[in-house]
Amino acid sequence: MLIWSKILIRLLLACLFGALIGLERERKNWTAGLRTHMMVCVGSCLIMIVSSFGFSDVLEMKNVTLDPSRIAAQVISGIGFIGAGTILLLRQGTVHGLTTASGLWTVAAIGLATGGGLYFAAASTTCIAIIILWALKPIEQTFAKKFKQKTLRIISSKNVNNTELLKNILNKNELNFQTFSLEKTENEFIFQLVFETIEPQKIETTINELKNINEIKEIYWSQ
Repeated sequence: MLIWSKILIRLLLACLFGALIGLERERKNWTAGLRTHMMVCVGSCLIMIVSSFGFSDVLEMKNVTLDPSRIAAQVISGIGFIGAGTILLLRQGTVHGLTTASGLWTVAAIGLATGGGLYFAAASTTCIAIIILWALKPIEQTFAKKFKQKTLRIISSKNVNNTELLKNILNKNELNFQTFSLEKTENEFIFQLVFETIEPQKIETTINELKNINEIKEIYWSQ
């Protein structure tokens, strides 16, 4: 059985490790921030302590066999419910919150390691997680911007001649798009063109030409 001082040390360390990762998420103003990560880590640590040492008196009884790892194992599956709450499915299939969800899963593992007395493993994982979440962010953004698909979204009235519009714009500026979609609503048409790569001058010329067409209501360019 652990003495109270060791229990307190483990819980405080778990609180610290969770806070370090939670601060990074708090900086991005995510829902799962400082307090959420601290609670997950401390709670996981306590569960690990209970799982490892909470049944020592029962195990001393005859004909009693228990697996002390079973309670701790449920943390990994149970944390999925919290992680799922941080994931948001936005329009056009955009998913946000996966990094936060994986961070909570990692924080739960750090709490289990701390509760089990694996301080070096817990501290090392905390440092690695902070590097992944914070230091590698600029590198990820650089690569994502380079390979991110670009979308031109055009909303026009039903009076526009769709065939002539596309023929004039696309042929004149030699736009090579990857995919094209056309959505018809009650009062308007929605064109969406997706590009892998495109010269800024070409898309700028295209947008300026579209602005001169009276039937076009709105133009969105995301890159």
